[in-house]
This record gives sequence, C-alpha cells and structure tokens, in this order.
Amino acid sequence: MIIIGELINTSRKAIGPAVDQRDKAYIQEVARKQVEGGAHYVDVNAGTKIHNEPEILTWLVKTVQEAVDVPLCIDSPNPKAIEAALEVHKGQALVNSITAEKERYKTILPLLVKYKARVVTLCMDDTGMPETAAQRLAIVDVLAKGLLDAGVKREDIFFDPLVKPVSVNTHFGVEVLETIRNIHQKYEGVHTTCGLSNVSFGLPGRKLLNQAFLVLCMAHGMDSVILDPLDKTMMSLLIASKALLGRDEYCVEYLSAYREGRQTG
Repeated sequence: MIIIGELINTSRKAIGPAVDQRDKAYIQEVARKQVEGGAHYVDVNAGTKIHNEPEILTWLVKTVQEAVDVPLCIDSPNPKAIEAALEVHKGQALVNSITAEKERYKTILPLLVKYKARVVTLCMDDTGMPETAAQRLAIVDVLAKGLLDAGVKREDIFFDPLVKPVSVNTHFGVEVLETIRNIHQKYEGVHTTCGLSNVSFGLPGRKLLNQAFLVLCMAHGMDSVILDPLDKTMMSLLIASKALLGRDEYCVEYLSAYREGRQTG
C-alpha cells in the first residue's frame, strides 16, 4: 500500500504561516513525522500562494528533501509550478495531477515524459467530474492509451477515480468502488489512489466514514491512498486490512506495528 502523506499543504492553518516565514525547521519536522508514520511519498502543495507558487513549491521541495529520503508528490494546478519543482526534485517524483481535460493534458504530459515522473491521473475530462463508474472508466481508457503510448510505464500511473460525497448521492461511494475494481481488472500493473475525505463531506462523524471507506477501497483493489499518516486509527486499519487481504506476507508488517505500539485496538 503506497501512502502519500498529505500534511504539507499551504491551505492548512499551521503550514501556510510556516511557509510564509520560511520556517524550514517546522516544515522538515512535519515531513519527518509523516515518513516515520509510514508515508512513502510526502505531498507538497502551495496552491494557495498563487502569486509566487513556483518559487514556494521549489523551496518546499528543496526543504523537504533535505530532511527525508522518500520522493515527493508535486501537487499543483499550475504547470509552471510543477515544472519548477520537478527541476529541483531528486529522484523520481509523483506529479499530482493530469486529467483528460485537453489543456491540462497538453501541458502536463510533456513534463511527465521529460522528467520521467510518476503521475496521479484524475478520472476527469472537459465535461467535468463523472458520476458513474462507466463514465469514469471511459475516461480511464482515454488516459491509459495516451499515457502508455507516450511511454509512461504502467507502474508509474496512479488512477484517482475522484471521490464525491455520499451525502449528495448515496451511490457515489459504490461508483468509486466499482471503478477501482474495474481498473485493476483491465489494466494490470497500474495503481489506484484517492483522497478519502470527500466521501464524508456534509455528514457528522466524518472520521468513521473515511475509515470505513478506506477498508472498502482496499478490498476492491486500491493500492495507494492520500491521507494523514499520523492518524493512528486510520493507519491501524490500513495495516490490519493489508494482513486480512493477503498483502502482508506472514503478517510481518502487522506484527511489527503491534510490537512498536503503532496500532490502536
């Protein structure tokens, strides 16, 4: 299970001011804690800093990579900021994200090829966010063909089905689960990932819904997730689910987490 730590985002109350003050020590500590918590990638997002995002995202990449050995997820709606970050990133980065929207696709694909980056691939095109699994899978087919034809390796593609709130439509969660299952059936070797929290938007007790949704997504084949790796309950559920789904040989990771006190329950 590939974990993408989501905490270094300038939209967060503590991160925004720390970035404004160029508080390197604080940002590096947040990065280290996420890796210690189990993150395989550290997401860096400066999307709220629209006037100088390329400069700030570059600073974040350099700052975080001084502190941790894992690669980063370069997270931005701005292609210029993504390219600036990729230029200074050490190793193979994960870009978040490309879509089937013509303009976005046209600007991001050359960066993936040039820098040999991995990519979060959103199931979205110029018609907007899809509602059904069938609509999502039609977009997956377009993106898979384009990326593979361009030389992006299957193992470097992370399809994100785009989670929508079940408070709006009770079937939105099921549509995502069906999408994940079908992606893995049709495109062996690719990854699926998502941010969980949208599923619970507008409802009370959101953490419980997010936790349950993580388990369901994993049971349908999802092998990556964007989350807070410092959330001990969520990480405990992830580790336990891996063991029960046969993804933890001899339950080694589960036993290790238990001995180290990294589990709840």
